[in-house]
Amino acid sequence: MTGLMYNRQVSKCHPRVEAYGTVDELNAAIGLALAADEHDRLRKNLTAIQQDLVLLMGELATAAEDLPRYTKDGHTLVTPAMTAKLEKRVAELEAAKVSAKGWAMPGANTGSAALDLARTVCRRAERRACALQETGQLHNPEIIVYLNRLSDLLWLLARWVEAKQP
Repeated sequence: MTGLMYNRQVSKCHPRVEAYGTVDELNAAIGLALAADEHDRLRKNLTAIQQDLVLLMGELATAAEDLPRYTKDGHTLVTPAMTAKLEKRVAELEAAKVSAKGWAMPGANTGSAALDLARTVCRRAERRACALQETGQLHNPEIIVYLNRLSDLLWLLARWVEAKQP
């Protein structure tokens, strides 16, 4: 057993634990990408994303029946405005013609490989959130939208890192 927010106990293999645990892995993978590339623009983007992921994990670690208490205690839920920030970054990269034809092959350099790893973990986190939603345990569908857009952004950032490397 493990504890959620507000001391509610669930199995360590509960879908909620799987979801926030996968987001925790995503945050660590983004940390690896930060360590692999020193570019200021990338660091600013990834640091902001990590801050969002801490909020997202807190929300996922709170049982639906405890969400009113969670927000009353001053915690923030994932919002469309958070997703809009990701979409803005995606649009900026696409406007700069950052892309690749066909499938990208991870490993062009350390930074892009770390971002591709983060992207795949993000996709798994999205699937875990969908599993919660399908069982009626996810009451904020914006979490899924956010993770979906984040995986797109991570893909584009990986291509950007590849393009800027000699």
